[in-house]
Amino acid sequence: MGLLSLGTPLVWDEAKQYADHVRSHGITQFLHIWDRVKDRCGDELLWGDEIEYMVAVFDDHEKNAKLSLRQTEILAKLQAIVNDIVSDRGESDSVPTFHPEYGRFMLESTPGSPYTGELRDLLSVESNMRYRRHLARKYLKPNEIPFTMTSFPRMGVPGVFTEPYYDPVDAVSSHSLFLPEEITNPHARFPTLTANIRRRRGSKVAINLPLFIDTHTPRPFVDPTIPWQRNVYPEDSEAKKGAALIDHIYMDAMGFGMGCSCLQITFQACNITEARRLYDALIPVAPLMLALTAASPLYRGYIADVDCRWDVVSASVDDRTEEERGLKPLKENRFRIPKSRYASVSLYISEYWMNQPAYNDIDAPYDSAIFERLRKHGVDELLSKHIAHLFIRDPLVIFSESIDQDDTTSNDHFENIQSTNWQTLRFKPPPANSPIGWRVEFRPMEVQMTDFENAAFSVFVVLLSRAILHFNLNLYIPISKVDENMARAQKRDAVHAQKFYFRKDVFPPGPSQPSSVVSSCPSTPVSEHGGPILVNGINGKEKKLRNCYPLPPKPDDAALPAAVDDEYEEMTMEEIMNGKGASFPGLLNLVYTYLETLDVDDESARRIEEYLDLIRRRTNGSLRTAASWIRNFVRSHPAYKFDSVVSQEINYDLMVAVDEIERGVRKAPDFLPEHCARSKQ
Repeated sequence: MGLLSLGTPLVWDEAKQYADHVRSHGITQFLHIWDRVKDRCGDELLWGDEIEYMVAVFDDHEKNAKLSLRQTEILAKLQAIVNDIVSDRGESDSVPTFHPEYGRFMLESTPGSPYTGELRDLLSVESNMRYRRHLARKYLKPNEIPFTMTSFPRMGVPGVFTEPYYDPVDAVSSHSLFLPEEITNPHARFPTLTANIRRRRGSKVAINLPLFIDTHTPRPFVDPTIPWQRNVYPEDSEAKKGAALIDHIYMDAMGFGMGCSCLQITFQACNITEARRLYDALIPVAPLMLALTAASPLYRGYIADVDCRWDVVSASVDDRTEEERGLKPLKENRFRIPKSRYASVSLYISEYWMNQPAYNDIDAPYDSAIFERLRKHGVDELLSKHIAHLFIRDPLVIFSESIDQDDTTSNDHFENIQSTNWQTLRFKPPPANSPIGWRVEFRPMEVQMTDFENAAFSVFVVLLSRAILHFNLNLYIPISKVDENMARAQKRDAVHAQKFYFRKDVFPPGPSQPSSVVSSCPSTPVSEHGGPILVNGINGKEKKLRNCYPLPPKPDDAALPAAVDDEYEEMTMEEIMNGKGASFPGLLNLVYTYLETLDVDDESARRIEEYLDLIRRRTNGSLRTAASWIRNFVRSHPAYKFDSVVSQEINYDLMVAVDEIERGVRKAPDFLPEHCARSKQ
């Protein structure tokens, strides 16, 4: 969630006076970076994952699984242990790192150093994830367990759901009816961020998820667990005045969204051109991966009629005023803003010929003064508009000690706004005076319950990214259709119940496809040299995944269609992944074709196949998504009353089962392949 600066945070009324200062100097800082590294080229593929854990504590006597609020103590112990390991080894590259997150029950972990394009690195991801979980688990209390679950099913219920217990009446930052102040990381950034979102918005955030209506669910459903009559904070009456919707699960604090966990992948690109190309290419992929990783159907003690966290997080940090949301005419604010700060991407940014203006077809307001300033400095139109769009937002947390910075050596003001635009993809300039290159962060995926799954999805996304660059694939569809896909991806059982807009022909114009590629492919992928890919060994096979694929020029026969509507259609997830007739080979087949260009030994190929097989089987329904498995577990539990309620007993048994599955001592043949359980024993 960004850098944890030390200092004195300003409350909103003070912070907003410096908003223009932060924006102006943030752009100055970006331009200094731009001048230094816009022509930087040749960076190798480095990549890494971020996994977020929640720590639960088990009360076996009361049969209650609660959130452990010992983050500060746990992190201090883990840091000491990590330092000891580093000291013993004499180097730190292979030692994982742990970081604080928004929730006081959360831990974030990353590899000790980035992975490279070596196949051994690709195949070390799962063991690295296991090592991180092992370290975390080893230094917790005996009854504490680190989980990779996207949402905690009973966060915010009446009664005891944290250890220790705190009363929500003391929620001085969020004014929540449900979450205590102590659920938030105590670092000044987090409670200030929470309070300033509320103050800027002019009300509490309002999150409403449609309730899964079961056989005995009361209709209409008016939530009896909401303290409708509480009168502690001015916003307490908002729920009964309409903020809490009938037949919905109502939540009212940042903690409900930023307390969710996810899996993120960051790539270093060869140069800025490749980073922008990859950023654009992964935008249409983001909703698909959200649907495939769906893992969060339970919130505040109820079953939701959605499977994903995305809209929960989006609403939990929505600082837009009523004017910005279009509920009132603009008077005090400058823009009507269609989306929350946490949302899907609104603009493609690559200058490559495949990116046509018609694809950027939604309202994406931008600061015209910032746009003109960037253009005058030599930044191209697309990137200028992207940054000027991000910078319509206000900085939410400003530390008094950091107001004045050396813009030639710091990028903190830029990152203040950049890092609080939480979108499905993030285009990341190099930090000031850093050896790090231009990067792309892939952000939509829900964290999975096991390290095997998290590794599988990480490996798939990395391989797909290389296939996109290697074959120069064209995945563009209008942004409006990506947004529609994001909405569909969150629906219950979206993988099988929904169709998604996707491009019909992903190959650039060219001669016939080599026979070694799926026979249905209509045209030839283009290599980094501009010629056809030969995958039968004539051109040799590469030893590693790599960057630096020079983009071929626009082909002479690349006629643009009269209407982009002809370029895409609705497809099932199985068609998108496995192919559709004679027009589209499917993303999985494209990954397999890319693998044929690599020198992969039999054992490595077997292990990669296990990961890709999980993707295939989640797609075709022979294995459940995490959300489907969790929902089925609850509805099959002997104590479930078919009333949409996740009781304390059900939640306890669910958390026990998830832990047992992760450790490989409980079989779940409808959820994980058999070899996954064997590998853990």
